[in-house]
Amino acid sequence: MAAHRKPSRRSLNGRPARTAFTIAVAGAATATGFDGTGHAEPELTPTQVRAEVDKLYQEAEAATEKYDGAKEQADAAERRLSTLRDEAARKTDRLNSARDKLGSIAAAQYRDGGLDPALQLALSDDPDHYLEGAEFVDRAGTRQAAAVAEVREQLREIEQLRGAARIELAGLRSRQAELKRDEKAITGKLDTARRLASRLSAAERARLGGGTDRASRSATGSRDGLVSLGSATSEAPDSRAAAALSYAYSKLGSPYVWGATGPDAFDCSGLVQAAYRSAGISLPRTTYAQIDAGRRVSRSELAPGDLVFFYSGISHVGIYVGNGMMIHAPNPSAPVRIAPIDEMPFAGATRVV
Repeated sequence: MAAHRKPSRRSLNGRPARTAFTIAVAGAATATGFDGTGHAEPELTPTQVRAEVDKLYQEAEAATEKYDGAKEQADAAERRLSTLRDEAARKTDRLNSARDKLGSIAAAQYRDGGLDPALQLALSDDPDHYLEGAEFVDRAGTRQAAAVAEVREQLREIEQLRGAARIELAGLRSRQAELKRDEKAITGKLDTARRLASRLSAAERARLGGGTDRASRSATGSRDGLVSLGSATSEAPDSRAAAALSYAYSKLGSPYVWGATGPDAFDCSGLVQAAYRSAGISLPRTTYAQIDAGRRVSRSELAPGDLVFFYSGISHVGIYVGNGMMIHAPNPSAPVRIAPIDEMPFAGATRVV
């Protein structure tokens, strides 16, 4: 079963994230006591270490997809907040123009010998006060009433925009806090996985995620089950799927970085999103949204360009290339590569085009 996830990153405060980690393999466990005293980790076989590292990578990948979703929501909230603030500023300018109009009316009335009480209220330093006194508007002339009504409407719209902006800002702060929690969880799992993997020999580390020998070969050949770019694109359902495949093949060997969407590094859903973006198709950011971005197809119906998903939580995705193989961004132990779809628990497939 393949591993999946990312090079270690530091926590937001600049210090490495710390994780209380428990290993339960063959009845042996590692734990940290409440007094902060660490117990020695049991000696694990290379097979057990690889299994535990795979598990940590898969858990980190699930956390990364959650992070990617929260990041997407936070970015959207920031855009909405900016739009609300811009609109409020424009309406404030219009409000000032409307009040200037009232000032012109007031000046004319003053020259004519008096200032209407409605205008006195409208031009006061407390404009909300006169809005409560609607009876004064009724005493004003038609022109005055229209000007006062315009100010009233502008104030109401501005207050609505400010209220919406306050709600958006609260949601943004909540998502930012969620991002910090997710980042800490991801870095903790990746730090632990890296520490465990360091126990393995170079050859054993290469076996994590399916082995680097086959993945590092040129994709232009088809030996040992690899599918050539020409073969994959010729069997793709249409030109857009072929374009996405061409992009994915061009990124073979690119490093895995959690949260990355290219052009030089990717996580699994980031690679898929970037590949189809190059073909003119916009896909959601996360695996659990991408699986609903097209028409579901069965495993027996798979064609090059289809998206293939893995694990019960839909936490990993690749692009099918044919012959039971896919291109995917596995985890920090391996770059973007071609690998069998059988190396992970298959969860479903989607045809985007």
